[in-house]
Amino acid sequence: MKLLLEFGPLLLFFLANKFFGSETSAGIIKATSVFMVALVITLPFSWKIEGKLPVVPLITAAFVLFFGGLTVYFEDGTFIQIKPTAVGIFFFVVLVGGLLRGKLLLKVLLGEVMKLEDEGWRIMTKRWAGFFILLAVLNEIVRHSFDFDQWVTFKTFGILPLSLIFGMSQMGVLQRYEIPSEDEQQAE
Repeated sequence: MKLLLEFGPLLLFFLANKFFGSETSAGIIKATSVFMVALVITLPFSWKIEGKLPVVPLITAAFVLFFGGLTVYFEDGTFIQIKPTAVGIFFFVVLVGGLLRGKLLLKVLLGEVMKLEDEGWRIMTKRWAGFFILLAVLNEIVRHSFDFDQWVTFKTFGILPLSLIFGMSQMGVLQRYEIPSEDEQQAE
């Protein structure tokens, strides 16, 4: 359900772009508007499921609404296209900035979900920071090399799978630095 709430608005953006067409600014505006409305609708459901507004989807929603708003206002799809770049740079700066200040911000965000030794959080923070900047660069390459429809396809079916694959590739770090729960410690 959580994946549907996060992927649903993006899928609707893709479908609206196909339906309305990106050949005209009106099509891009309509697709972007659908994306923004769908995202706003999903936030209360995320809140209900998690019992709080999840930080990362909330930040992403703020970026979508800001850059989507600029897209609609100026009737220019460039703004929605640079949103993934801005999000990647934002998370890179926040994570690296936290590291430089001695703060493990991933631990703050995800510490309730998983328990890792600080070294594990440090490794994960560095890797995710690198991944976010890589996504920002990749988005810019695709944005400048392909048309809007191809970019929307990449945004919809490229970034999320890459993120999932990258996340799964971190299982070794998670297993190596995982702090056993109290139940697991007592069983030993």
